[in-house]
Amino acid sequence: MDIYQFPALVIVNQDQSPTHVITEGDLARATLKSGKITALSHESAYLFATEKPTVAHPNTEISDALHLMLNQGLTILPVVDQDILIGIVLRIDLMQALLMDSST
Repeated sequence: MDIYQFPALVIVNQDQSPTHVITEGDLARATLKSGKITALSHESAYLFATEKPTVAHPNTEISDALHLMLNQGLTILPVVDQDILIGIVLRIDLMQALLMDSST
C-alpha cells in the first residue's frame, strides 16, 4: 500500500472473488493494539481485514456507489462481475467524477 500510496487492498480467493479488504486504518488499529508495527510482520493480513466486503457491480451509478461508501464509511469499493473482482473505486475518484460531471 505504501509504495503505490493506496489506502487499501482487496484480498481474493482462488476464484478471484473478494473475501476481505484491508485498509490503512485496519493496520493502524492493529499497530496501536500490538504496540509496534514490526509485531505485525509475521501475522496474516486476514487477522486485521474486513471479511465479506461490500461490493458494487459495473452498472452501479456513480452517485449510488458514493452514497453506499459514505453511509458505510468505506474508502475503497471492490467492483465485481459475476462475483469476480474486476476493479476497485476509491471514494475520492467517485467524488471527482461527480464534480466533473456537475461542472459540464
